[in-house]
Amino acid sequence: MYENGAKIAEFSSAEGEKADKFLVAKFSEILKTYKIKELIYANTPGSFMGMKVSYVILRTLSIALDVPLYAISGFELSGFGPIRANKNFSYVYECGEIKMKKCAPATLSLPQDLSVLNKSDDILPNYIIEAV
Repeated sequence: MYENGAKIAEFSSAEGEKADKFLVAKFSEILKTYKIKELIYANTPGSFMGMKVSYVILRTLSIALDVPLYAISGFELSGFGPIRANKNFSYVYECGEIKMKKCAPATLSLPQDLSVLNKSDDILPNYIIEAV
């Protein structure tokens, strides 16, 4: 959560908590306290279902609240380190391409200042590999 570009709060789901349950509950709380001016999500490789659910919830909120939705690369949030794909593999950004490798993921971290993020209008989920 950012106000005037500065981080004022950070929320994380519990280990194993589903994105749909977490996002709906958290936004129910947030909307009681804050006026949302824009939404930003990490368009990053990960769980197909988590990406789809997150995108649909945030896009629906964007339309309902009449606020813009932007995407950022999850690799920006990991310092371009590996992002967890499953318990054994991670997505790795190398030479402009995203590949899967057997390695430990980096920690994702939100910046203190929102202005350092490269927000994009290209908000459709980036699945990296074909959905089954």
